[in-house]
Amino acid sequence: MIDFYTAHTPNGRKVWIMLEELGIPYKLHEIDLKKGEQKKPEFLAMNPNGRIPVIVDNSAIDSVTVFESAAILYYLASKYEGRFFGYGLDERTHVMEWMMFQMSAVGPNFGNLNYGHHSMEPKNPAFIERFEKESIRIVDVLETQLGKNDYLAGGNYTIADICTYPWVAGMMDRQPKIFAQAPNLKAWVQKISERPAVKIAMA
Repeated sequence: MIDFYTAHTPNGRKVWIMLEELGIPYKLHEIDLKKGEQKKPEFLAMNPNGRIPVIVDNSAIDSVTVFESAAILYYLASKYEGRFFGYGLDERTHVMEWMMFQMSAVGPNFGNLNYGHHSMEPKNPAFIERFEKESIRIVDVLETQLGKNDYLAGGNYTIADICTYPWVAGMMDRQPKIFAQAPNLKAWVQKISERPAVKIAMA
C-alpha cells in the first residue's frame, strides 16, 4: 500500500495519474494547502520543503518516503518494471530530458504566468509580459516536438507525458491564447485526456 499525500494541483495530479496508470493500491491523503497543512511538523518530517506531493511506500521491508513529483514518477516507473519509462537507454534518456524540461521550464513559467494573471495584486504588466512571452516560446518547443513524435519522448506514452500533461491542460483552460498556434499540442492533450487513469486523476 502506498500512502499518497497530495492536493488538486498540477504537481499533485501527475503522481495521481501515475498511480492510476499503474493500477496499484494507494491511500489518498488530501492536504489542505490553504490551511497550511503542508507546513505542519508531521508533513515536514516527510518533506522538509513543505510541498506536495509525497508518497510513502509501505511495501518495502523499510518504508520508503519520496517527495518531489518528478522523483516520485521516476521511483514508481523504476520500481514497477520500467512501466511508462520507455525502452532502452536512448529512449529513457529522452524521457528524462522532457521531464527535466517540465520541471525547469513548463512548470515555473506557466505557474508564474498564472500567478501574474490571477493572484498578483496589484497587477504588474511587465511581469505578465515576461512570463507570457516565455510561455509562448515553451509552447512552441512542445509543439515542434509533438509535430515529430506521438509523445514527448518518442513513440511511447511515458512519465514525460504524465509529468507535463496536467500543467499544459490546466494552462490551456486558463490562457488559451498562448496555444493558438499549437495544433499538435492540442491533439496531444486531447489524446491523453481520454485515458481512463487521467480522467480519474483530473476529476
